[in-house]
Amino acid sequence: MAEALDFTDCAALVERGDPVRFRAAMAAPVAARAVLFPLYAFNLEVARAPWVTAEPMIARMRLQWWRDALEEIAAGGVIRRHEVVTPLALAIRAEDVPVLLRLIDARDRDVEGEAFVDAAALWSYLEATAGGLIEVAARRLGGGADLAAPAGRALGLASWMMAVPALQAAGRPVLPAGADWAGLARDGLTEWRKVRRGMGAVPASAHGAFFPLAGFGHVLARAAKDPALIEADGLEPGPFAMRSRLALTAATGRLW
Repeated sequence: MAEALDFTDCAALVERGDPVRFRAAMAAPVAARAVLFPLYAFNLEVARAPWVTAEPMIARMRLQWWRDALEEIAAGGVIRRHEVVTPLALAIRAEDVPVLLRLIDARDRDVEGEAFVDAAALWSYLEATAGGLIEVAARRLGGGADLAAPAGRALGLASWMMAVPALQAAGRPVLPAGADWAGLARDGLTEWRKVRRGMGAVPASAHGAFFPLAGFGHVLARAAKDPALIEADGLEPGPFAMRSRLALTAATGRLW
C-alpha cells in the first residue's frame, strides 16, 4: 500500500511539473508507469534543484542529497523513506545508477548558469540529461537503450529551445559559442529522425520510453525553418496537435 501511495505521489509531481512527460507516461501501458513516473519525478526534482534557490551552495547540497540517495539504491541496503526515492528504488537497478549520477552531474552546470563553450558541450549536456533518462527507462522497459543518445539530443534540444525566452529573462546564456539556432535545429531534427527509423526494432514494451518525443520533430522542423520563433516564444505547439501526435505514436509504435 505504501508503494502504491508513493507511485501516486510521483504521478502528481510529474503532472504539475512536467506535463509533456506526464501525458507520455499516461499513454504508456499501466505496467510501464511504475517505471516512468518515479524516473520522471526524480528528473523533475533534480532539474529544478538549481532553480529553487539563489544560493549555489544550497543548490549543490540538494543535488548531493540525490547523489546520496542513488548510492543507497546502488548499495542495495536500507534506503531513505521518501515520496520519490522509495518508488525509484523499486523502478531501477544498480546498473542504472551511474547513468542517473551523470544526469545529476550535468545539472550541476545549471547552478552557476554557465554558457556552453560550444555546440559539442550542449549535445553532451542533452545526452546526459534527457538522454540518460530515456536510457534508463528503455532498459527497464525491455530495450531500445541504444537509441537513447539521439533521442536525448532531439528531445533535449527541442525543450531547450522552447525554454529560451524564460532562460533569457533569467539572464542565462542560451546559444553556445559558434553555433546558430537553425543549424542546431537541423541537427536535432536529424537525431529525431534516427529515433523514428529505429523505433521498429524497439520492443513494444519499451515504446513508452520514447513517447515524450512525440510531436517534437515538428517543433524542431519549425525552428529550423524560422529560428526567429525561438526567441519570440513561438515554438510551443498547440495542445491538440501534441496530443494527437502522442496518440498516433502510442497507437502505431512510430513517432509522429
